This record gives sequence, C-alpha cells and structure tokens, in this order.
Amino acid sequence: MIQHPYKNFIDPIPVRIHNQPTYCAYVEEETDGKPWFHDIKEYLSNGEYSEHANHTQKRTLQRLSNHFFHSGGILYRRTPDLGLLRCVDTKEASKRLEDVHAGTCGPQMNGFILAKKILRAGYFWMTTETDCVQYVRKGFQC
Repeated sequence: MIQHPYKNFIDPIPVRIHNQPTYCAYVEEETDGKPWFHDIKEYLSNGEYSEHANHTQKRTLQRLSNHFFHSGGILYRRTPDLGLLRCVDTKEASKRLEDVHAGTCGPQMNGFILAKKILRAGYFWMTTETDCVQYVRKGFQC
C-alpha cells in the first residue's frame, strides 16, 4: 500500500507470474530447415496445426495468424496502417541487413534506425530490432 499525500490509500496492483511463457519472440537458426513462419503459413493456407502442438500452442498460433496474410505462396505481416511486410527467413534477413546497412540508404546508423529502414523497405522477421542492434554492435566496416 502506498500512502497518498491526502491520507488516501491506493490499492495494490496484483501481479501474476506465469510459469511458462505463451509466446516468445526469440528466433534462432532454423534447425529443422523450415523458416520461423512455417507454422503460421501452414495454418493460414490449410487450417492445420503441427502434429505435436498442444492446446496452448494452437491458441497462440490462432492469435498470431490474425496479424499475417498469405498470398501467392508468400507470407506477409499486416501493419496497423494496413500495409504489408514480406516475411523473410534468417538467410534472407542477414542479406537484407547487409544491403540496407551498406547500401544507398545511408551508412553509419544505429540499430534502431536500421530496423526502421528495413521495415520501410517492406521486410519483416520476428527479431528485426534485436538483430539490427547486434549487427551494428559488431562494428562492420562500411
């Protein structure tokens, strides 16, 4: 409880700690050869879940799929202003990082500006901002 200057008391804010996260935005290398968006793409095109998905994973996939759009074999992420960003895998993401950082878009930028320029160029992956910050911290010479 916190005492207010006028002798009124403010009720405590309840905080719940979950034992298991429902969704994690950390994406590593694709160990199974499938891109990070494979499950979302399959759900949107066929309406099927992966064979080992439990109930929580199915609900998370349903919620995630609301933000994506599948057309012509390419998965796009919807933006709040109704734009579409093309989803890319890790190989293409690293190529886009190098292209935008060293290209005519303007060298010597920090990670957050690099992430914004990649999004403005129309590309998306779940760890865009984290990857851009790590890429700039490595200090590649332009």
